[in-house]
Amino acid sequence: MTPERRAVLNGVLDAPGHFTADDLYIRLKRRDPMVSRATVYRTLELLVGSRLVEKVDLGVQQAYYEYFFGREHHDHLICLGCGAIIEFTSQAIEDLQNVVCQEHHFEIRYHSHKVFGRCRKCQQGGSPDA
Repeated sequence: MTPERRAVLNGVLDAPGHFTADDLYIRLKRRDPMVSRATVYRTLELLVGSRLVEKVDLGVQQAYYEYFFGREHHDHLICLGCGAIIEFTSQAIEDLQNVVCQEHHFEIRYHSHKVFGRCRKCQQGGSPDA
C-alpha cells in the first residue's frame, strides 16, 4: 500500500455519493500533487475487484463509482435530463427477482438495477432528454 494508493482510498471514503475517476483525481491532485491519474484508475480497479467500491454503469460514456463496502444494497434512478442519481431500495423488486431466479433455476450472485427517466424537476422544467 503506497502513500498514493492510500490517498486514493481515503479520497474514495471521503467522496460524497457517486463520482467519476476524473472527479476523484482532480480532488486528490489538489491535496497531493504526487497522485497520478494512472494511480487513481489502477487503484479504483483494485478496489472494485476487492468489492470495496462498485463501478456503476449509468448509461453515459464515463463510468461512475461509489463506496460499496458495508452499505446496504440499493438500486438507482437516473435522470436523463439533469443526470441526477437517486438511490432507492424496494423489497418488492428484490422479492420478485428472487421468484424469477427460482423459476429459472438461476443462482443469483449480485445484481444492479437501474431505471432511466426524468426526475420531477426536469419534468416540470421541460428539460430535454439526453
